[in-house]
Amino acid sequence: MVQPAPRGMRGHVRPPGDKAISHRFALLAALADGRSDIRGYSTGGDCASTVRCLRALGVTIEETGRDASGLQLSITGRGLGGLQAPNGVLDAGNSGTTMRMLAGILSAHPFSTTVTGDDSLQRRPMRRVIVPLERMGARIGSQDGRPPLSIQGTASIQPIEFSPEVASAQVKTAVLLAGLHANGTTTVHEPLATRDHTERALHAFGVRVEARGRSVSVQGGQRLAACRLDVPGDISSAAFWMVAAAALDGSEIEIASVGVNPTRTGIIDVLRRMGAEVSIEGGDSNAGEPVGTIRVRHGQLGSTEIEPGDVPGVIDELPVLGALATHGGELRVTGAQELRVKESDRISALADGLRRMGADIDELPDGFHVRGARRLRGGEVDARNDHRLAMAFAVAALGASGPTMIHDAGAAAVSYPEFFAVLESLRA
Repeated sequence: MVQPAPRGMRGHVRPPGDKAISHRFALLAALADGRSDIRGYSTGGDCASTVRCLRALGVTIEETGRDASGLQLSITGRGLGGLQAPNGVLDAGNSGTTMRMLAGILSAHPFSTTVTGDDSLQRRPMRRVIVPLERMGARIGSQDGRPPLSIQGTASIQPIEFSPEVASAQVKTAVLLAGLHANGTTTVHEPLATRDHTERALHAFGVRVEARGRSVSVQGGQRLAACRLDVPGDISSAAFWMVAAAALDGSEIEIASVGVNPTRTGIIDVLRRMGAEVSIEGGDSNAGEPVGTIRVRHGQLGSTEIEPGDVPGVIDELPVLGALATHGGELRVTGAQELRVKESDRISALADGLRRMGADIDELPDGFHVRGARRLRGGEVDARNDHRLAMAFAVAALGASGPTMIHDAGAAAVSYPEFFAVLESLRA
């Protein structure tokens, strides 16, 4: 049950380690020569799925500590092409990122592996990653393009040039990870620029990556050198506090040690366009990832549009931006049909939930349109086992006139187990 916050939200917070970066650091450390130490690894369930799968593939991973930044892991890599066949089926849980990226690596290993997941993951499309990996020489069985995936890898994976129809950092990463094992150069030409965490992480492990415009290439056969890495705070998790501060009168929240990679800061642009006061103080960069402190203060909310070209930069933040508009602004999103194949159909589920709380929202084929002229009343909503919807509904509920019951709120643990405790700590 989430109660309104009539006095706003104030305080300081350090978000958990970035989920997207944590996955990539763990996967690359598993392929490296030697022991890598990672500080700030995400505490979320999705990243735990990646660790669980890597251990089943023979990678030694020790949890050496835990602090406010996240987990401290020591990962002893098995070298390029050195993973061993698992004894059973790999379980990616709810993590599509784990399944897609790991599929790229497994495609370049000469054994058979089955990768499955929970009911939600088994409904998610995987054909977009199956197609390029089969072109590279792997054989991948599926349930009409959906998990479980049965992957027959090959030690003679072939380099390709690939132009995905849909911009996807996960697909780009899967192809590049397979390409690391190929004899030749693998190139991905993206239709729209996506987050570049993989390119930066590869560089940190000593791999030469060539990026020109929206094309990224990697030469196969390069050895990865183990290293020490710090995971910055997750800006997609920080987004909930940024929106809470922007939405509620009298609110101001400082978010420390958060990643401010330019491919992920689209939410800051949107918040400013909607009237929030946002400042960033730059900090140290680790593994090529810029880090800073973000301060957000409430401002008079206005209206804006998020168009197709903007979507890749804010794809994870769209549900909570929809929640922001219920606090008095207006937001129209188009070109975001990708939301329909996330952990839930996020367009339909977001529209249904906000409408049950009293919002004026239209569901569009590829997005949504929220008009915040009337205050939410609260009510009962269903997060549909989707972590970002659970947290977005909670932020919307802060401005309602009455309490809101969020069913499946525990899904927040997929990416941010501490979310509801932090929410309560920030009430003014």
